[in-house]
Amino acid sequence: MAATSNLSPLSSSSSFSKSISKNLSFYLSPPQKTLPKPSSFPCKPVFHTQKPQFTVSSKNPISDLFSTNESDPKDDFVSSFSDDDDKPREECGVVGIFGDPEASRLCYLALHALQHRGQEGAGIVAVNNNVLQSVTGVGLVSEVFNESKLDQLPGELAIGHVRYSTAGSSMLKNVQPFVAGYRFGSVGVAHNGNLVNYRALRAMLEDNGSIFNTSSDTEVVLHLIAISKARPFFLRIVDACEKLEGAYSMVFVTEDKLVAVRDPYGFRPLVMGRRSNGAVVFASETCALDLIEATYEREVYPGEVLVVDKKDGVRSLCLMPHPEPKQCIFEHIYFALPNSIVFGRSVYESRHIFGEILATEAPVDCDVVIAVPDSGVVAALGYAAKAGVPFQQGLIRSHYVGRTFIEPSQKIRDFGVKLKLSPVRGVLEGKRVVVVDDSIVRGTTSSKIVRLIKEAGAMEVHMRIASPPIIGSCYYGVDTPSSEELISNRMSVEEIREFIGCDSLAFLPIDSMKKMLDSDSPNFCYACFSGKYPVMPREVKVKRLGDFLDDGLNGPMDSINEGWVKGPQNFDTEKEIDPLYQQSKI
Repeated sequence: MAATSNLSPLSSSSSFSKSISKNLSFYLSPPQKTLPKPSSFPCKPVFHTQKPQFTVSSKNPISDLFSTNESDPKDDFVSSFSDDDDKPREECGVVGIFGDPEASRLCYLALHALQHRGQEGAGIVAVNNNVLQSVTGVGLVSEVFNESKLDQLPGELAIGHVRYSTAGSSMLKNVQPFVAGYRFGSVGVAHNGNLVNYRALRAMLEDNGSIFNTSSDTEVVLHLIAISKARPFFLRIVDACEKLEGAYSMVFVTEDKLVAVRDPYGFRPLVMGRRSNGAVVFASETCALDLIEATYEREVYPGEVLVVDKKDGVRSLCLMPHPEPKQCIFEHIYFALPNSIVFGRSVYESRHIFGEILATEAPVDCDVVIAVPDSGVVAALGYAAKAGVPFQQGLIRSHYVGRTFIEPSQKIRDFGVKLKLSPVRGVLEGKRVVVVDDSIVRGTTSSKIVRLIKEAGAMEVHMRIASPPIIGSCYYGVDTPSSEELISNRMSVEEIREFIGCDSLAFLPIDSMKKMLDSDSPNFCYACFSGKYPVMPREVKVKRLGDFLDDGLNGPMDSINEGWVKGPQNFDTEKEIDPLYQQSKI
């Protein structure tokens, strides 16, 4: 399914642009410690220009999350299956390409490389003859695009997006990139992240006449751009971003420009590369650059706006004085592919060292080390190497399981896990087994995996988790359950061990992880491990863009209720902190 259309008209209230900055002083965080590096990136609006090198050849509380409606009896034999099991889920991946005659096709390939960041929807916007053309759809990149769809997207300038999106009939209209027309032209945007002041901004915009066509926080950005009085266009983006709080790595496209922007804290990754013909590429991870043969140049710095056009090449502008970066540590634990460089570090090396730390600080007598595939493999290799114990493939993952399946009327215990993971009895039988996984969220999947391994004949099962215990929800673009559902927020390590049924359990100590990160340690966000948030959500309920499935393995899709989660529990009262909650019930 595809759509090629603009969003609803945007408000262009002449008075609102000035008033919203004043009204939002409560919501904007003050600048903190200045980022010490890179020293060549100033905090005042100074341009750094690279002349173009383009050569043109031919040729995207629990009750708040679950509905109380009883499921239809006829659905008893159909289960919903999440490809991410009991894990947090990254919301989005973005890509932008300028200066290549096959921009949309390269965009398509780059989105393939970023498919792990979002599997519910995909879209590409390309510019041809000053017209923004869009193709979006629900499903995997390969399901949304084909030869004929890509033929509809000619041009040298394109942006793309993969995402998890709220389930239901409105799913398609929330698939990015979004395209909107305003009085000076058209703009497309693809966003990775989450705005923690989305509801306040939306309520203020609606009070001033704006009409929204989606439930995505990204649409707020388009409205803020439309009402801005700043000139030229990229200063409208700066003006809009100054009103945003939370995480955003975004790429914008206009009739002649590609713009990349990253929030001042740098929560979500965004990198820049260049192809041999001079084409500039932005992407969420370097693995996307590798596939389309673009050379990695650098990250987009926290708080930076990069503008690319034919006249001036690449120009850099500081968005605002930026505090100490707070980059998402879970990119290195789980989200990013091992072959990516994220925040200037090799993801593979980080995970390997996490495994080595576990072997040093939580050793156990064992015969074999196995991983929960695929995300636990590199940490398991690190554990095995440090412990001097062979690593073997004790669990085989099926890559061909869809998101829904038909279950026999005679229920099969742990059906979802058994569909996805198959134990290798020859590796496990009679052995003392160390199982390395990247994280434990609700614990339900871990308990099923332990049972699966023991049923295959393992004498002992020792779980080693290559991350600290997760005790807090993420509000910066990661789909995590509410804090009440996080097992580490409710139980001690010993209680979790008893719940999942393993013989021993150990997590990666957070102090050891920080020590490994060395001088970069203060530049990472550990909110999901500590409950201390760099940008505190200002609202009782925070929009979560991703869908939600019970334990990641089963549960009807209609159990989703608009993707809202409760904010941190240290608010005084709803009325004081979030007066909009009672008024808008958004």
